[in-house]
Amino acid sequence: MGMVIPSVRLMSTHGVEVDLADAARQRVVVYAYPRTGKPGEPLPEGWDGIPGARGCTPQSCAFRDHVDDLAAYGINVIGLSAQSPDDQLEFATREHIPYPLMSDPSLEMAVKLLLPTFAVAGMRLYRRLTFLARQGRVEKVFYPVFPPDRNAADVLAWLAGQAS
Repeated sequence: MGMVIPSVRLMSTHGVEVDLADAARQRVVVYAYPRTGKPGEPLPEGWDGIPGARGCTPQSCAFRDHVDDLAAYGINVIGLSAQSPDDQLEFATREHIPYPLMSDPSLEMAVKLLLPTFAVAGMRLYRRLTFLARQGRVEKVFYPVFPPDRNAADVLAWLAGQAS
């Protein structure tokens, strides 16, 4: 905790590059996830056997459903994965994700913030992890994240406890 958020510009589903350091000047929750599936495309071989791999869509939808609750705490939401901008845009459109999903295919944030990754089917992907940042620094990390669909509610519960 307290780690400085580095300046890294990544393409987002909003069609612009987002600098995470700029976003973290305000209060932000960033959830890193392995990858979302695409309709009609099989999951990588062995996917179901990787702890924490499944659940990206329920996690993203839970943050979507709680985006206003998080905004009440002054928090913006950002999703982060190694998937291509096109894959993320397809997912964001299909699932009506209102906040930006950032594409980091070179895992630049993983290197700079020491975020955990794993390899499967020739891909290196983020392990599921969520952090809150404010004033340019990490203030809270949720890892491991389980179950993924409860992650947004867990963040909100932590925030409510801080407000007490």
